[in-house]
Amino acid sequence: MTKMKKVVVIGGTGLIGSKAVKLLQDAGHEAVTASSRNGINAYTGEGLAEVLAGADAVIDVSNMMSFDKAIITDFFGKSSRNLTIAERAAGVRHHVVLSIVNADHLAANPYMAGKIAQEEAVAASGQAYTIVRATQFHEFIETLVGTYSADGAVKVPDIDFQPIAADEVAAALVEAALGEPKAGSVDLAGPERGPFESFIGTYLDAKGDTRPVNADAAVDYFGAPVVTGSLVPGGDYIKGAVTIAEWLRA
Repeated sequence: MTKMKKVVVIGGTGLIGSKAVKLLQDAGHEAVTASSRNGINAYTGEGLAEVLAGADAVIDVSNMMSFDKAIITDFFGKSSRNLTIAERAAGVRHHVVLSIVNADHLAANPYMAGKIAQEEAVAASGQAYTIVRATQFHEFIETLVGTYSADGAVKVPDIDFQPIAADEVAAALVEAALGEPKAGSVDLAGPERGPFESFIGTYLDAKGDTRPVNADAAVDYFGAPVVTGSLVPGGDYIKGAVTIAEWLRA
């Protein structure tokens, strides 16, 4: 039987964090939900020493949305530095952070630039770590539809897409946190790879939305120029099992 561990989930009230907390609790571990809502703030450092006392691992799924590159890189970089410094002081064994597949090739997107700053801060910290880079979640497709909708149609980048269910992302983070640090990154992607427009079309069909979906090579990804493989793993990766059709039915 696996020894019970204390795992602190930074951003534990969000989509992925709340799922990770439940998985840990269901497995008999002590999962601590850490967020600014309960006085724990990685960006300011508030509450970190107290919550990390006795912790074996940290899962960082903290998040913020901004289109200002300076703001978002400062948030992710400073939060990660504060966290890893506090973890080392508390004797935490393992820092696990969620990032995005190929973020380092999409730096023109402010959010991706923030994730790069986060990865760099963690890698330079001296704390034992694992970076889990996931592709876009199934749950993010609705946002993508809204972003690329105009004039009664949906026009998307002409690239490949390989979305994954949020449940599987949370499970991968938990597995990483309970395992040994990788001192590097692992990629995580869904079971199906295909044209971006095909996934958007499947989603719209399931919602009864009859708008046409078109791919256009001139369309970028939230400000970042893209090529066919920009959003999908280019090498080895952990493959999820939930297809978009199964996710839509659920």
